[in-house]
Amino acid sequence: MAKNDPYAALRYKEFNTFLIVRFALVFAWSMQFIVIEWQVYSITKDPLSLGIIGLMEIIPALSMALFAGHITDQREKRNLLALCIAAFSLISLGLFLLTWDVVVADWSTRSILYGIYSLVFFGGIVRSFFGPTIFSLVALIVPKKIYPNAATWSSSTWQMASVLGPATAGILISIIGVHWTLCFVFGLAMLALIVLFQIKKKPVLNPKIGEPVLQSLKEGVRFVFKTKAILGALTLDMVAVLFGGAIALLPVFAQDILKVGSEGFGVLRAAPAVGAFLTMLTTAYIPISRKAGMKLLGAVFGFGICIIVFGLSSIFWVSVVALFFSGVTDGVSMVIRQTILQIKTPDNMRGRVSSVNSMFVGSSNELGAFESGLTAKLMGTVTAVVFGGTMTLITVITTGLVSPTFRKLDLTKDLEEHQKEEH
Repeated sequence: MAKNDPYAALRYKEFNTFLIVRFALVFAWSMQFIVIEWQVYSITKDPLSLGIIGLMEIIPALSMALFAGHITDQREKRNLLALCIAAFSLISLGLFLLTWDVVVADWSTRSILYGIYSLVFFGGIVRSFFGPTIFSLVALIVPKKIYPNAATWSSSTWQMASVLGPATAGILISIIGVHWTLCFVFGLAMLALIVLFQIKKKPVLNPKIGEPVLQSLKEGVRFVFKTKAILGALTLDMVAVLFGGAIALLPVFAQDILKVGSEGFGVLRAAPAVGAFLTMLTTAYIPISRKAGMKLLGAVFGFGICIIVFGLSSIFWVSVVALFFSGVTDGVSMVIRQTILQIKTPDNMRGRVSSVNSMFVGSSNELGAFESGLTAKLMGTVTAVVFGGTMTLITVITTGLVSPTFRKLDLTKDLEEHQKEEH
């Protein structure tokens, strides 16, 4: 096998099956989130209600994250992922029923809204298990020496689904309506569940099966905080995503500022993912591990600039371009962060470390959505987005000044050591 083979991970059959499952899940989840945003804003016409969607998901996601990591490290990964997908399908089915004409006719608007929020809350619980389980499973499918390549293709698949999901949701909402779009989401979830069983059950590599929960959780958190490369990358990305959560306000921009309807909304929502996906495909051929610290700082700084440009724009194509390049910079950040996590994390702690990652980065998306909704309510939509982008820039500058060690972070030696271990 070639030393820098860009298709190394794709030469493993189970990894290809894993990518199909991940694509279907992310495609379905991103579609569902778009439909929820569209439906809630159509019902309320209140940007704060969009922020509440994020809040309803982040509360259980944060509360359950560490426990989910502990459970993941204690259980067989494939079957645990199957349980997660089954739970997600129940959420999709519930949303499908909530938007049925019979239900809409009999229920009050407030009851339907509360029903949606309740299912989003349940989805937050399920999501807390998804991240650690997927992160742990992929490490059992491919050898260590190609973790960076596997991380790139896995993240690229995630982004491809994030590109097609929002665009498809916007188109389907206008063609078949919210109700039947959610039926399509349910079908995708069931497809992912069926395909998953093409992957064999995997061994549990944790030698401390039955370890007390609190001791297990402390060990996971302690590892993250003593591993400076992981802690620095997660902290930087968390703050950037928290204050750069303009994506949550896209329904407001699409309907009230840019006036482009559901189709334009789908394009706006997909633009960042297109940029990130193209970036990740590029990194499969041109690794970005050298001088990773400076590249990560530069990428997040560029992300902040893009968010500010988007907030100030009143022209559709300018907004799309700004979001596209925000995805390009975010793609660089994601590949570097995932490579750090895969390389620096021991097999027996992957669930717990991934759960801490989800608390830092994954949940900050929802907290950022709430922050954006709240600031939009208090200071106006445009001002809120510009404020978020500005705070991102300040965060990057501060991190670069106070942490020279992070500026000098380089992953090249770590990759070389892993390749030597395989030989």
